[in-house]
Amino acid sequence: MSLSAAVPNQTSSKPPIPHALQERTFRRWWTGAIISLFGDQFYIVALPWLILQLTGSGIALGAILTTAALPRAILMLIGGATSDRLSPRKVMIVTASARAIVVAVIAGLIFSRSLHLWELYILSFAFGVADAFAFPAFQTFLPLLVRPEQLAQANSAAQGAYQLSTIAGPLPAAIVVRKFGAAWAFLLDSLSFIAIIAALSGLPDPPKATAQIKKPSMLLAISEGIKYVWRDSALRTLILLMAVLNFGMFGPMLVGLAYLAKLRFQTPTAYGVWLSFLAVGSLAGTLVAGFRWGFHRGRILLFVGTGYGVGSIFLAFVAGLWVPALVLLCMGIMSGLVNVQITAWIQQRSERSMLGRVSGVQMFSAFGLTPLSLVLAGVLAQWNVKMLFVAGGLLMLVVTGVAALWGTIREVE
Repeated sequence: MSLSAAVPNQTSSKPPIPHALQERTFRRWWTGAIISLFGDQFYIVALPWLILQLTGSGIALGAILTTAALPRAILMLIGGATSDRLSPRKVMIVTASARAIVVAVIAGLIFSRSLHLWELYILSFAFGVADAFAFPAFQTFLPLLVRPEQLAQANSAAQGAYQLSTIAGPLPAAIVVRKFGAAWAFLLDSLSFIAIIAALSGLPDPPKATAQIKKPSMLLAISEGIKYVWRDSALRTLILLMAVLNFGMFGPMLVGLAYLAKLRFQTPTAYGVWLSFLAVGSLAGTLVAGFRWGFHRGRILLFVGTGYGVGSIFLAFVAGLWVPALVLLCMGIMSGLVNVQITAWIQQRSERSMLGRVSGVQMFSAFGLTPLSLVLAGVLAQWNVKMLFVAGGLLMLVVTGVAALWGTIREVE
């Protein structure tokens, strides 16, 4: 045997780890998620447009969105602890079923022409409660479907599914709302939940969900999660920074864009186009983040925070349809990149037994300030929508600058 023929045997190594999508259980969940997430875009476009048609008020829009944000923020820690105590798979099935029922009821009320504004408050509240349990459950369930080395790929694929839905969904949703009415958009969203419920129903409960025998009380479990995060300086600093950045982003993106489209174009089509461009950028950033190339996550977060701030200020002053769309495209790229990598870092850093509670703390910090952000956004949009985007942008620039001087965030690698 020649030397060259022997080399492969001498230098053989372990087979490469397959991509996360090659794992059957993860692929099954991922397929159902894409269909369900696509349906969610019909809800996302129809709800603010329906509110503005009924009231014409940015304050009303902000108030109803705040009604969803409050339970989402208040109950997020309980949702995280519940995922550690129970099966995250079953939590997601229950929350998806509840949302399907609520959306179907709203569609029926619109069809019967008996919808009242207070019923939209109930819809938003129900979605907020469901999100408070579903979000941490997803964060807990995902690492149980793949190997630790596949987490970045899995998060990339999962968030990529979301971004694909936000690319393909908003414009068709806007067309459905304009041609057929909001009722059909809500009905389609309700039907789409069947896909994710079916996918989850066909998956087994992970051993982690049933292995625990002795469980702490709910309050003690929540307290343990908070203490766990607080003792880790890098984790604590990262979560606090993300909380403030989200505060500066949520109001302008959820309230400002819809109000701006209504003010300038009087059609949901512009709103759908902007959401699609934001989603295209997010998908691009998400896919790039899934590749195995080394970069410093903390510094990337600082770069993205700066980009968020500059982009928000740009949106206040650029006119027309397509220039704001390009700005949103760039902001989406940055958002997709940082979300995948930071989420993977938190999942890798956290102990498996604490993952649900850490996710709950992370989500609570991200959404805890959202109600205030939405209320302020509604008031500012009603008064001067440009000031809404400028205020959010300046806040993100200032906070990012302070974080850059704080050495801890640069330790997030």
